[in-house]
Amino acid sequence: MLLRPIRYVLTVAELKNFTRAAEVLHVSQPALSQQIRQLEAELGGALFDRSGRTISLTDFGRVYIEHARQALEHLDAGKRALQDVRGLTRGLLRLAYAPTFAEYLIGPALRRFHAMHPAIAVEVSERPLDEIEAGLERDMLDLGIGFTDVRSENIQAQPLFAEHIALLVASGHPLARRRNPVTSEQLDNIPLALLSPDFVVRKFADAYFHAHQLRPQVLVQANAVGTVLKLVKDGSLATLLPSTVLREHKGLVSVPVTPALPQRTVALLARRRASRTVAAQAFETLLFEMIAEEGLATA
Repeated sequence: MLLRPIRYVLTVAELKNFTRAAEVLHVSQPALSQQIRQLEAELGGALFDRSGRTISLTDFGRVYIEHARQALEHLDAGKRALQDVRGLTRGLLRLAYAPTFAEYLIGPALRRFHAMHPAIAVEVSERPLDEIEAGLERDMLDLGIGFTDVRSENIQAQPLFAEHIALLVASGHPLARRRNPVTSEQLDNIPLALLSPDFVVRKFADAYFHAHQLRPQVLVQANAVGTVLKLVKDGSLATLLPSTVLREHKGLVSVPVTPALPQRTVALLARRRASRTVAAQAFETLLFEMIAEEGLATA
């Protein structure tokens, strides 16, 4: 019974104007005002200060509105869950992933998921890991694909596979025909195109450089994986990226390095103790099956 006036209150609070709120809600202004006054009477206090030229929340209103917003978020989550229960004939999957996965994992997984469940809408976004964790905690995402070293205790990380960082060059690069591993000292003299320092794979590479006291020749830094790959394919530059990108990008070769470059464990991320939607469960099952079929699965 309170859902309609609560939505009215949230809209007025956002727009700070009863007339504009009524237009957005497609109701008359008198009906809007009446519903809100009835709610205020039931609550025993005014939610809005109507004395000025603009509408503002009272102290009473500010306290109430936060709880009202949370209640609506939970109810909206309940609606999504009910849609999913209808045999995946309707539903929504909200998925975010760290940037490097766009080059080899996300495309194949989404193609297979859409083929199996064409009626499920999918919202995908490429985000830094901290934003993925924040989105999961706020119930703005259903699943994330990142790494096992999550920061928040509220995030569950299910290991998927080990991702090995590799030295990649074009097939026509002189190093592509090398039989012996490149040593860390030799790596110091190879012109590189790398992702910018805010990427996780770059942080791993920088940690390797620091551990071996290297000062690499980073000639190009880019904030997109596709840009780095194009530079490497078209020129004489090398890069450090997950070896799995070779699955989707022809014309590249992985060159062994000694000591070995680092690896990290890719993980499926979700909020702990959260009710998993049926769409999210279906994508999780599909993802594990696909990884096992391709021989990537972590033991």
